[in-house]
Amino acid sequence: MGRQLACASLSLRFVKESATTSLSSPLNRSGTGLTSVSSLVFGRIHRHSRRMISRGSLAVGVVALMGCLIGALPSRSETLWSAKPFSSEGFTGGIEGPACDRNGVVFCVGFGDPRNIARVTPDGRAELFVALPEGSAGNGIRFDRSGRMYVADYTAHKIHRIDPATRGVVQRVHEARMNQPNDLAIAADGTLYASDPNWKDSTGQLWRIDTQGKAHREAEGMGTTNGIEVSPDGKRLYVNESIQRRIWVFDIQADGHLERRRIFKEFPDHGFDGMRCDVDGNLYVTRHGKGTVVKLSPTAEILREIDVLGPHPTNLCFGGTDGCTVYVTEAHEKRLVSFRVDRPGLEWARWKAAR
Repeated sequence: MGRQLACASLSLRFVKESATTSLSSPLNRSGTGLTSVSSLVFGRIHRHSRRMISRGSLAVGVVALMGCLIGALPSRSETLWSAKPFSSEGFTGGIEGPACDRNGVVFCVGFGDPRNIARVTPDGRAELFVALPEGSAGNGIRFDRSGRMYVADYTAHKIHRIDPATRGVVQRVHEARMNQPNDLAIAADGTLYASDPNWKDSTGQLWRIDTQGKAHREAEGMGTTNGIEVSPDGKRLYVNESIQRRIWVFDIQADGHLERRRIFKEFPDHGFDGMRCDVDGNLYVTRHGKGTVVKLSPTAEILREIDVLGPHPTNLCFGGTDGCTVYVTEAHEKRLVSFRVDRPGLEWARWKAAR
């Protein structure tokens, strides 16, 4: 039940993304009953409700909290941290960019053609969801809180937006100064961040795409920028350099601009690819060449490393009905693998908060 207590604290944390006042404060992780969790959480809601209601955020926090408390965590009996094949039919070595929608269904690129984005059903059956325009090649995928999909197009120097209902593809941004937009991260307000490597020269850039669709170059002269993610509190942006084996962290300013770049973690071997955060701010990083996903704490401590049944994991996402299933795209075997974890992903929590 300590996990549910931490989950309650998390749900309140997501209210902070919608309002300047937070309901959350550190909660202990010792065992406690659900009644005491509810009393603690709703007692705090009552004390802060007057100022929170004026911001329209209390209802969001309560909904997120209840979704988190009810069925949000894996059962104690199931096996965690053990990967198994999930889907393989029809994919190429370009399989990449997984992301899950609000129902926990996973989408990824590299389905028969570089233009194709697949939708993978809960039983692992892949089907064509949409094809990007001629000359395009998809990579990283993200969803915003309203359910719209964004796809990095590394050959056309674009980022596309897709309406899942109509499957219509529109150009969100085109920037000729981009090398090849690769992975995407998204902040709670819809601001996008894109890594932009130049593999030939082992260099890279970093872009911010504001909510009006304008691209701003936030960093240049970096190494091969690749995996990228925003922290749960929206205050940090992580980006890795695949060849240089470094993970950097930036401070995100109020307007989305990035400041104070510094080293978060370095590794002596193998490369990096995509990254994602869980709700506690732990960073999951694909180790390309090693065939693992490493889980790093917010202080860069290695907490766990998971074998993903192939040497070339390219990216990952959290999904499933409870946000505790990690899906990994693996290029060597041309398939998705999955494993269960103890805490939901950041994106799942945002879906809950948006309902």
